[in-house]
Amino acid sequence: MGLNRTAKGIVLVPTLLLGGAFLAAATWADGPAESNRGLAICLGVFLMAAGLLAQLLPEPAREAEDADPVPPPGN
Repeated sequence: MGLNRTAKGIVLVPTLLLGGAFLAAATWADGPAESNRGLAICLGVFLMAAGLLAQLLPEPAREAEDADPVPPPGN
């Protein structure tokens, strides 16, 4: 089964949302949560990069049969 645009979008949206949430948590961390700021930044950047890199995966080429259908016999 090949990759398609829908699958890429399904990967992109959650990774960008979760990555943004981790980066926002790193920005607003106060008190005891401040020690986890580095981890939140790493996770946020990793998730956003993974989602964007998934968009760069090449889509499979269409097969010759799909591009040029053969007419039915007898015409």
